[in-house]
Amino acid sequence: MSEELLQKINDIKKSTKLNEKKEEIKALSTRLEDSAIWADHQKASLISKNLADLKNMVEKVEELDLLYEMGDFAELAKKVAEMEVLTVLSAPYDKDGCYITISAGQGGTEAMDWASMLSRMYSRFFVKKGWDFVVIDENQGEEAGIKSIIYKVDGLYSYGFLKNESGAHRLVRQSPFNADNLRQTSFAQVEVIPQISNEKNLDILETDLQIDFFRASGHGGQNVNKVSTAVRIKHIPTGIVVSSQTERYQNKNRELALNLLKSKLGDLMEKEKVDEVSKIKGDFKPASWGYQIRNYVLHPYKLVKDVRTQVESTRPDLVLDGDIDEFVNRGIYLPTT
Repeated sequence: MSEELLQKINDIKKSTKLNEKKEEIKALSTRLEDSAIWADHQKASLISKNLADLKNMVEKVEELDLLYEMGDFAELAKKVAEMEVLTVLSAPYDKDGCYITISAGQGGTEAMDWASMLSRMYSRFFVKKGWDFVVIDENQGEEAGIKSIIYKVDGLYSYGFLKNESGAHRLVRQSPFNADNLRQTSFAQVEVIPQISNEKNLDILETDLQIDFFRASGHGGQNVNKVSTAVRIKHIPTGIVVSSQTERYQNKNRELALNLLKSKLGDLMEKEKVDEVSKIKGDFKPASWGYQIRNYVLHPYKLVKDVRTQVESTRPDLVLDGDIDEFVNRGIYLPTT
């Protein structure tokens, strides 16, 4: 077993280009020592983030050597399996952060409650992974749950891990919203897009933007609801609309909304294989409901099953509490289209 693990460690070092990353760390550290680089704070911040990500990856690989020397093969096997997953994530943006949107489907309060349950599941998963995240937009349901919510997730490889969570999620349960406890089927849509770096060439004309300010409807304290701090931005050529309302200050919400818009446009450019925003054709269409990717059955039996990978769990309570590692990890290996 020890020889097999040692071979896997060496394979991981090769696939992650460990030595190259160490050289890159030295180069970036030297750049940040130059005070002139900080004249452009945004550029310096991007370099700092890249440096932190590289150090994080190197530390993870070097930890494998340490565990091997200690003879802790049980923990080593676990860490090796985690690193092997990361080596698969080599597509554009896989190592970047992401935005994840959860939207209730048709079905009124039932669907909104289901969207809220999914929101809780993913937020607990973020915590488990040690990722930073923030809600940038949330629309509450009239009676219960949420109509939609958008998370900005900052974590190394968070897009790579979550990109195949996009799709329709189906819940079957006894309804808690009627006296007869009838069985009810609800749907919610999950959309995951990468955070597009400001280094990418995204020329967005101010004349192509319609920017509106409004009073926030969600949580955030008295000041949020008394003044128009929330921001909605529409990209007129594509019809993409984004908003941010959870920050206390209008400028911050505008910044978050604009970054989300850039990410949506960048994602669309990747899908349509164009290199300029102006070349995007047609009107933007939101993520299609298409097909469901996962069923969560709470009644008449208990089972969560991914219809693509066949991964399943008979403990939906654990899954809905954020224990979705197996589902997410297996999804990484799905073929890309």
